[in-house]
Amino acid sequence: MANTLLSIQILPKTNNNEDIIPYVDRAIQVIQESGVKHYVSPLETTMEGDFEQLLAIVKKMNDAMIEMGSPNVLSQIKILFNPQGASMDKLTEKYRP
Repeated sequence: MANTLLSIQILPKTNNNEDIIPYVDRAIQVIQESGVKHYVSPLETTMEGDFEQLLAIVKKMNDAMIEMGSPNVLSQIKILFNPQGASMDKLTEKYRP
């Protein structure tokens, strides 16, 4: 069972005010390639997994932004760590029809 939920909003700086959407698409691709359960929402993406695993994904996301040409990256992160288990479904079940 997962012990961590991590939500991230990644904001790469771009050269010459380029559109950041291709960068964000690449960051989401990194998450998808990792195989962790995730949910993409309009302003952030939430992942579910092991604490260390999710932090490693965040690093890969930031590295990918630099590889694409971003001079720096701001990542806003929220973490719920619960050694007994953490689940997106459990936290939101009462809001689903």
